[in-house]
Amino acid sequence: MKFILAKKESMTRIFGEDGRARAGTILVANPITVTAVKTKEGKDGYSAVQVGMGVRKVKNISKSVLGHTKGKGYEAIREFPVAFGGSDAINNAAEVGGTIDASTFAVGDMVSVSGLTKGKGFQGGVKRHGFHGGPRSHGQKHSEREPGSIGGSGGRAGGRVAKGIRMAGRMGQDRVRVENLKILAVDVKAGKIIVSGAVPGARGTLLEIVSVPTKKHGAIDK
Repeated sequence: MKFILAKKESMTRIFGEDGRARAGTILVANPITVTAVKTKEGKDGYSAVQVGMGVRKVKNISKSVLGHTKGKGYEAIREFPVAFGGSDAINNAAEVGGTIDASTFAVGDMVSVSGLTKGKGFQGGVKRHGFHGGPRSHGQKHSEREPGSIGGSGGRAGGRVAKGIRMAGRMGQDRVRVENLKILAVDVKAGKIIVSGAVPGARGTLLEIVSVPTKKHGAIDK
């Protein structure tokens, strides 16, 4: 399994060899550093590679994290479960202090991208859940975007608001994974990767890019 951390830069379009234009997203994938390697045989009891990305002021990091990273201030630390062995060059070469860069991926690779969606703040039921709102006629004055009844004394909840009922509230900042995106271009020198389609989040959002089998059932060649 191949993986890397990147930040969303912007969307663009790229022309393929067949002359067709495809929408893509530019990801800034600067080199990341391996901070820990965990194995089933070790004290952790599972196989994973932990990596750190970017630079952060040491004063803003807890002592436990500083001790773990040998005094280095990483902007973000993520862990990827892996199965060591086989033909995977990354898994076999993973060692603490090593680096992984954009050259890990090649044009044509299929990947999944995970990250947090845009935060939209406190929103009403119409925007958050797609409610239709009230009627626009017959004496209605201020109920065009109201959610309507949420229960009542004779309702299904017995006079209380049912748990989990869809109402207004905070929207966005959900963790989303988009699968089966194709690598359209890789610029190792600039540390940038272009993937097909759109990915979660606003500009600057931290994303996790993980390779997926090219012959995965239901894969879409975008």
